Amino acid sequence: MSRIGKRPITIPQNVKATCEKNVVTVEGAKGKLQQGVDVAIGIDIKDNKISVSRSSNNKRFRAMHGLYRNLINNMIIGVSKGFKRELAIEGVGYKAQMKGKMLVLDLGYSHQIEFKPPEGVIITVPSPTSIIVEGINKQAVGQVAANIREFRKPEPYKGKGIRYMGEYVRRKQGKKVG
Repeated sequence: MSRIGKRPITIPQNVKATCEKNVVTVEGAKGKLQQGVDVAIGIDIKDNKISVSRSSNNKRFRAMHGLYRNLINNMIIGVSKGFKRELAIEGVGYKAQMKGKMLVLDLGYSHQIEFKPPEGVIITVPSPTSIIVEGINKQAVGQVAANIREFRKPEPYKGKGIRYMGEYVRRKQGKKVG
């Protein structure tokens, strides 16, 4: 039995979860999310708890057991608390700002980079050197943060670029003159 998959998910009081025709719908204070579930995975909702089970001990089904349990758990966390990813910008002249709904980045290129976030993801810029990506879908928040980081990855010699808050970038020594 999957150690992750067999753990029941507790549904908070302000969240409503339903399962119809292998589609799990979770609705909470921050919004509504849906997730399709494989036919081999059984979803049982009783007494404010969701339990996930599998039909057979096949390797593929064992893998999906824990996966779908975590996806449903992330949906519940997303609609009740939400997800947040923070990015830090380092480098002389590197900065970010919001123009309407567009994120405008100055990253040392000859042009400014404009990034429009997808629906359901909110980007805020509290200071020119920090960006906050928020939303209810964990995958979408992480993907948007990764896309922004991709514009200028942190480089190992001077440490310039966009990095996740708290990320450690291993520094390398430059060329020795000798």
